[in-house]
Amino acid sequence: MKNHQVAVYSLFYLVFCSSIIQAFSQTPAASPKPAAPAPKATTPTRKAPSPKPLVPTLPQSPDSSDSAPDDITKILRKAKTFNVLIRLLKTTEIMNNINSQLITSKTGGITILAPDDSAFSNLKAGFMNSLNEGQKIEMVQFHILPEFVASNNFDSLSNPVQTVAGKDPERLPLNVNALGNSVNISTGVVNASIVGVVYSDNKLAIYHVDKVLLPLDFFQKAKAPALAPTALAKAPKAAKENTAAGDDQDDTANPDLKKSAAVVIAGKPLVSVAV
Repeated sequence: MKNHQVAVYSLFYLVFCSSIIQAFSQTPAASPKPAAPAPKATTPTRKAPSPKPLVPTLPQSPDSSDSAPDDITKILRKAKTFNVLIRLLKTTEIMNNINSQLITSKTGGITILAPDDSAFSNLKAGFMNSLNEGQKIEMVQFHILPEFVASNNFDSLSNPVQTVAGKDPERLPLNVNALGNSVNISTGVVNASIVGVVYSDNKLAIYHVDKVLLPLDFFQKAKAPALAPTALAKAPKAAKENTAAGDDQDDTANPDLKKSAAVVIAGKPLVSVAV
């Protein structure tokens, strides 16, 4: 009896185990997870090259780290050959105004177009001595732009260019043309070129020009004031009245002369007229 029960239990156990095995074998195997895509190889991005400066840096130009931007005298002396410009900046007291503006201004800046000593020596003899103080101030201001212009941004300026002297296309025209690697300046009197960078940072730029920039209004003749139209209208009338008055006065003062003349004109002065 016990053997029979053991056999039954064994058979039942085998059936149970086989059913379990069969159930597991019929369950679909979990699909493997897709492999993560391999990271793409990143190529380093290259920055676009900065625009080429239109104006080359001069060999004698002081480095921006060696000179303070608010000491223009020191910058020009270190660059040499700008003694006349230094003297004009001092005598007109424009040097102090520029230095103070560079110290106090947070944005903007200043650009100076600096002619060297040879440019001043090429002027007509006695020209500088013929200028009064106001004209000297205007001429120096005409060489200063109230903004910082980098050496590669001259082609972005709009003509006529604003200067400290003003922006009058009839009196003070200043036109800048950037062609290729050259920058030309025209004032209506002088055609000059920028030949190099004397100094440049983010607030102050000084460029060497080969000629003195002369304002056009130095050579414009003053027009004579036109006469008032009322004076022109009354002038003929006054002349006519004066002529008539003179004739009446002559006739009143010399009545006998008129009568004597009438006798002569008659052609037969047979009787002389006595007064």
